[in-house]
Amino acid sequence: MHALRNYEESFNGFGEAYFSSVKKDMAKGWKMHKEMTLNLIVPVGNIRFIILNKNTNNKSIVSPLIDVTLGENNYSRLTVPPEYWVAFKGVETETNILLNIADIPHDPNESDNKDLNYFKVESFLWTMSYAFLNHA
Repeated sequence: MHALRNYEESFNGFGEAYFSSVKKDMAKGWKMHKEMTLNLIVPVGNIRFIILNKNTNNKSIVSPLIDVTLGENNYSRLTVPPEYWVAFKGVETETNILLNIADIPHDPNESDNKDLNYFKVESFLWTMSYAFLNHA
């Protein structure tokens, strides 16, 4: 299962790689990195990602910029540049594993967080328990 090569156009340098897990029907987000580029891969399970533009307003229902499920059923990499809002939800197995190959090391001052209910996303409800995205 290929993740990322240093000669690919989307390779922006290496800062760290970390894993995160999300249980079925649990969601994490919203997080927007100011500098970090994310390279998201799901080697175990399946995770649905919702990506919103940084200028998204929380006053109305919005359509996601990207709404994709990655994992065993759709193995590929999602590259998210800085200044996009990201949230995700485990959709199938009891534990779903996410790998992020980031271009810079984690810095808690480099990102912004919002509660999952902050944005109203068209055709997607955060109906189960949730938590902010945390780095391992």
